[in-house]
Amino acid sequence: MPVYALNLFDIADKDEYLAYAKRSVKEVGKHGGKVISLGKFREAALGDMTPRTVLILVEWESKESFEGYCNDPELADLHPHREKGTKNYIWHLFDKLDDLRPLLKAHN
Repeated sequence: MPVYALNLFDIADKDEYLAYAKRSVKEVGKHGGKVISLGKFREAALGDMTPRTVLILVEWESKESFEGYCNDPELADLHPHREKGTKNYIWHLFDKLDDLRPLLKAHN
């Protein structure tokens, strides 16, 4: 079942993040992920979360494909660039839904 990874963060070190970004799209694709959306923070319309500057939404074939990307030993040199290049990172996984009916069904 596909999952979405919501990435919200601020840039801490442009060179470090650039080193990650140059390689990550290819590696994400190899592991069954596809970048769906990129965004730059505009404004807080509602809610109390501290805003982050960058949004990246990635669709993964499955949670296992996401974990494969995170845990691939061949990418051990890649992930530190993301970690050093960002701050205030939020990384949440969401199950893909075709509609909201599963969330709106009455609980027994």
